[in-house]
Amino acid sequence: MNYRHAFHAGNFADLVKHAALIELLSRLTQAKAPLTVIDTHAGAGRYDLGGPEAQRSGEAAAGVARLMAATDAPAPLQALRRAVAAAEKAWSGPAYPGSPWLTAERLRPRDRLVACELRPEEHGALARLLRGRANVETRCTDGFAAAAQALPARGPALALIDPPFERADDYRRTAAAARAALVRNAGAVLMIWLPLKDLETFDAFLRSLEDAARRTPLLIAETRIRPLSDPMRMNGCVLAFANPPAGFEAPLQAACDWVAETLGQGGSARILTPG
Repeated sequence: MNYRHAFHAGNFADLVKHAALIELLSRLTQAKAPLTVIDTHAGAGRYDLGGPEAQRSGEAAAGVARLMAATDAPAPLQALRRAVAAAEKAWSGPAYPGSPWLTAERLRPRDRLVACELRPEEHGALARLLRGRANVETRCTDGFAAAAQALPARGPALALIDPPFERADDYRRTAAAARAALVRNAGAVLMIWLPLKDLETFDAFLRSLEDAARRTPLLIAETRIRPLSDPMRMNGCVLAFANPPAGFEAPLQAACDWVAETLGQGGSARILTPG
């Protein structure tokens, strides 16, 4: 397993994913009951944008650097801008915060985060980053299994399922994890990220997700930064939500539109409600 997010941190897909995550957390933490969040593939939580990986790929320069310089970003991306600026101030340098850090910063003392990372080196960095937070637990474990095991059987919950999709069975395991999570807690909110390379792969996954989430409201956000003409490239990304909160569609559409139109080449975005 060779995937290292340090090469991709702060790219266009991270902007879509993390703007949506921040907006989602702002809504879910308005409820009085405590919220449990499961991050299945948490990574290291902090990525050095001045490091050799980020410099070599150039993805952060084409992504978060352009967001930080923009004056026309919609509200969800403005919230991400503020989060990145706060992280850089806290860490005294150019760095990009991953989903576990963004989540931990937004939880209330009564809420809980379980952040899973299978790679020991990445998990060690994550554990050091989040050390001292009483309501945060890090686990060096298979996040697919934790998606259901760590969820409460009832009550407010969010499962972020964000694998690297470097293995052929990651799509199958993602759909299976979604099914298990909803069996465990039918009211849980699921947020699933996946790359968009070609429509055949995406459509097959969507059919699997619809089967896994029967009778559960779904919302699909598709962001293309280029036409789907080369299935070997990541031409965009998709966010799939189960049990999305009311009113979530409009800010999600705004974030996806901006990324597609500003950072893409002939890009486009759309929101789907299957079923």
